[in-house]
Amino acid sequence: MANKQELEFSIDDDGKISIKVIGGEGPSCLELTKAIEEALGVVVLRTKTGEFYVEPVKETDKVEGKQG
Repeated sequence: MANKQELEFSIDDDGKISIKVIGGEGPSCLELTKAIEEALGVVVLRTKTGEFYVEPVKETDKVEGKQG
């Protein structure tokens, strides 16, 4: 099951918009905000948090054979 992801928007007095992704790991946060960034305009600064550098956990199935 995927983790819940949230977007937090802030607009300062000069009209600059900040978007923070909460609960996203790895570069998936860039895809999550891509359409919004394109609609708002030019990205001036992008700061990556520690979550960006977390490698996604791969799920594997373990099958045990019947021994003899």
